[in-house]
Amino acid sequence: MSSPIVVGADGSVPSERAVEWAADEAARHGRDLRIVHAIEKWPFDVPLTSAPGEAGSLSRAGGEVLAGAERVAHARRPEVPVSVELASGRTVQVLAEHSLESFELVVGHRGLGGFAELLLGSVGLGVVRNAASPVVLVRGEQEAARGEIAVGVGLGDDSAALEYAFRAAATRNARLRVVHAWPFPEALDDPGAGADPRRIEERARWRVVEAHAPMRKSFPGVGVVEDIVQENPAAALVTASRHVDLMIAGTHQHTRLTAPRSHAVTHALIHHAHCPVAVVPCATRP
Repeated sequence: MSSPIVVGADGSVPSERAVEWAADEAARHGRDLRIVHAIEKWPFDVPLTSAPGEAGSLSRAGGEVLAGAERVAHARRPEVPVSVELASGRTVQVLAEHSLESFELVVGHRGLGGFAELLLGSVGLGVVRNAASPVVLVRGEQEAARGEIAVGVGLGDDSAALEYAFRAAATRNARLRVVHAWPFPEALDDPGAGADPRRIEERARWRVVEAHAPMRKSFPGVGVVEDIVQENPAAALVTASRHVDLMIAGTHQHTRLTAPRSHAVTHALIHHAHCPVAVVPCATRP
């Protein structure tokens, strides 16, 4: 259990929620928690001249952010070992580098400043695209646990996302909902056989069952429900996120079949999900 849970902190309220979520996650998995704050002197890559004492001021402010985040983590989960790190560099790059040695990377859904959507696009999507580990974006309102998480599966290899989902369900003693959406009937039917919705749904269900069968053997205590719907995949997962504690989606290598749909689903969840979202790359750290 050497790979820690890493969480990015910036002193904002969403960041504090992310720290609390990460502390809970570290306790569930028996891992250490590492809190990272990045000092961005020139967030838009403009080579400005630093004012006297600016570096020291930024370091002091960063230290205060980390001290506050550490207090939040200890208050939430006093039993979890916590370390802090003040880094210098672009936030996305710093967090992506930490993902190389993390079990998973956790960030808030928006940071400090008045341009929340811009910050989300530059940091949230940037981290997801560059991280080597699963990335959890803590979204939604804090609510009582529903006892269910969900994972979206498509036509590509979703084994990494499924393994993450089964492990997450097992550590929470939660039920797992496996969601597959098929917007175009002919996509799953035999060529020339016509668009028979019942037949397509049956074939899709068997494919989904076949995809998660190995994980059911590894995690026999996890209850599973298959949810097969005829809907746009991004819309289906956003809708499912209203009723679960965690929404999980996988990313794939860039192929004609999976890349556009995978990107659209990830983008929709990052911006519109109603609960925390975990984005799992096709290969994850053990």
